[in-house]
Amino acid sequence: MARRHIPRRTKSLAALAAVLALATTGCLQDPNAQGGSGGGPGGGGVAQGGTADGDGTVTVLGAFGGPEEEAFLASIKEFEQESGITVDYTPDQDFTTTIKTKVNGGDAPDIGLFPQPGGLLELAADGHIQPIDTYLDFDSLESTLLPGMLDYVRLNGRYYGAPMRFANKSLVWYPKPEYPDGGYNPHPATLQELTGIADKIKAGGIAPWCIAWGSDQATGWVGTDWIEEYMIRLWGPDVYQQWIDHEIPFNDPKVVKAFDEFGKLIKGEGNVFGSAKSIISTDFGAAMAPAFRNPPQCMLHHQGNFAASFYPPEVIADLDNQVGVFLFPPIEGGFEGQPIVGGADNAALFNGDDKDAIEVMKFLTSDQFGAQWAQAGGWLSPHTTFDASNYPDETTRQMAELAASGDVFIFDASDVMPKSVGSGTFWTGMVEWLSGDKSAQQVTDDIEASWPQDEATQ
Repeated sequence: MARRHIPRRTKSLAALAAVLALATTGCLQDPNAQGGSGGGPGGGGVAQGGTADGDGTVTVLGAFGGPEEEAFLASIKEFEQESGITVDYTPDQDFTTTIKTKVNGGDAPDIGLFPQPGGLLELAADGHIQPIDTYLDFDSLESTLLPGMLDYVRLNGRYYGAPMRFANKSLVWYPKPEYPDGGYNPHPATLQELTGIADKIKAGGIAPWCIAWGSDQATGWVGTDWIEEYMIRLWGPDVYQQWIDHEIPFNDPKVVKAFDEFGKLIKGEGNVFGSAKSIISTDFGAAMAPAFRNPPQCMLHHQGNFAASFYPPEVIADLDNQVGVFLFPPIEGGFEGQPIVGGADNAALFNGDDKDAIEVMKFLTSDQFGAQWAQAGGWLSPHTTFDASNYPDETTRQMAELAASGDVFIFDASDVMPKSVGSGTFWTGMVEWLSGDKSAQQVTDDIEASWPQDEATQ
């Protein structure tokens, strides 16, 4: 059985949450409790706003738009027809700010789809979100999810959200048939073995790694994913969680070591296609493009399951024959096990008095949701019981299977850290480090100094 890891960040809000949980639910579960088996909405609605109860319309606010919004709407169309409930979805790219503004202004949606758990837990601590065990069958839900998926929406023994999609970020992509034709192992057991493969690729005149970080104001986020992979593989889930919770400082020697080890890969001569400057300036979606040239100019691409959506159209149309994937492997001498670093959009209920909103939550967080989104590509269900035949190709089915095969699921650290760090100084620090402007010690010192004082123990 896969190991479960319960994050410790929740204890920093324990005193506040204890009062709020009693006020909003009428009871407080033991921190190790598995939750109830559904039932009524407990303390009722905990946030002002949303639609009128029982009016047949449920408002939902999320961060995704464009093709993802279209796929989401297609995935709920049949539910709307069968239930008679209309789901009014609004996308907002500045979701994190907007949801707080709406909630604090008494204009909360019925349901929020949170791309990052930090904001969800913050609003839960303020008493605005309904615990899921008051309206969902918790035991049934947990039994079908990838192990650990609920750990990051847990506050003081209660769970305040549930995933409606999942991203597996611990993937390494390679081009077919060039990679296997070169005799390179598509299933390296350790990072040391993968490093040996990279050396062999380099000896053949090809850069082993395809890497690009460009993302406008978000440039650098790709680099944080790499540091997270090294942190969990070097030190294991306990230290990884201490890092997220700021129980160890950001400039702890273990974090500096993760930078240094990653530096051997990305800064090693000939290891990456292009220069440090081009890595920073090239759009992250174009990272794999050189691998599809004839001959390929790089071979390996570390990125989440969504990477395929940025590949050339001819590659997307024939994904199974054009690319292969494997999990970024463990580090020999580090954590014994296969970690999966990932992310999720978690659905949370603001209007606990609205039975229609509860029905929508039940559907969004079930293994029945997402068939049409899966068929459109770039989407993975967090449920091991999801009908894999809905995935459009064998490559996507393999990515789902690889996620399920992991020993521990760890949430993307930068998504859980305070926003000023996780999507601020951590991003910019990665750019300064890769460009050579600052050393790993200097960058981690700067990030540590930027950690919000009022969140120092969160």
